[in-house]
Amino acid sequence: MRTQDLGELNGPVLVFGGPYSNLQATQAIKAIAEQHNIPVQNIICTGDTVAYCAEPEETVQLIKEWGIAVIEGNCEESFGNDLGDCGCGFESGTQCDLLSAQWYRYAASRLSNDSRQWLRTRPQKILFSLAGKRFTVIHGSMEQNNHYIFASTSEEEKRRNLQQAGTDVIIGGHCGLPFYQQIGDKLWLNPGVIGMPANDGTPDGWYALLTPSAENSGLDIRLERLSYPFKDAAQAMVKQGLKAGYHQTLITGIWPSLDILPEEERKQQDIPLETGSILLL
Repeated sequence: MRTQDLGELNGPVLVFGGPYSNLQATQAIKAIAEQHNIPVQNIICTGDTVAYCAEPEETVQLIKEWGIAVIEGNCEESFGNDLGDCGCGFESGTQCDLLSAQWYRYAASRLSNDSRQWLRTRPQKILFSLAGKRFTVIHGSMEQNNHYIFASTSEEEKRRNLQQAGTDVIIGGHCGLPFYQQIGDKLWLNPGVIGMPANDGTPDGWYALLTPSAENSGLDIRLERLSYPFKDAAQAMVKQGLKAGYHQTLITGIWPSLDILPEEERKQQDIPLETGSILLL
């Protein structure tokens, strides 16, 4: 597994996933980083730089020039190595599988060789230390990058991954929904994604801020909403003929298919998520 160790970081640290070819959302998260004066070395993306939206090449180039750390998600692996589909783990013939065919073909036709080379050389695991805690950043699970880990996924499965990682915290992506779960003295964190809503009936993306607490030597981990010009992103999709459903998702906040979701997450559709935080001591 290709690993990048960022060493000891001095917070705050900004973590987000799934730019998804959404240039407007990517510009917005960069503005958040600048607003909080977060240095480039303290910013991490959990992968899936390229996917559903209209500006894959522009999004890759922005992130590449930004210089932040980016995990190799299934989309980086697929587009970087021209594997022919997104590798999202959708079951063949499902609605998600059929919908992905359009945006994959479109993105594949727009990516430069330079962008493909950058995508396929991303690390598969990122390590760092912050406030006395050791972190492992992956895309899906320790076993495979397109493995879905949701809030409802069993504690046993998360615990097994944490034991395999050998660190205090796992930061994962892929499932598209933000959550955190404390498991004993360890933590699983998914910061959510910026390029698509969280199926909660709002157009916002999500990210996480990790801020060392001077008061108690702990670490404040906060999930935050990302507001951005979502109508511009949706219009860019329409202009390019990407009208299979995800263009409407950017506006309605509702996914066009729930194929990948466990029953518990399906029940949460159209219910706005709340921002939240946890103090890790």
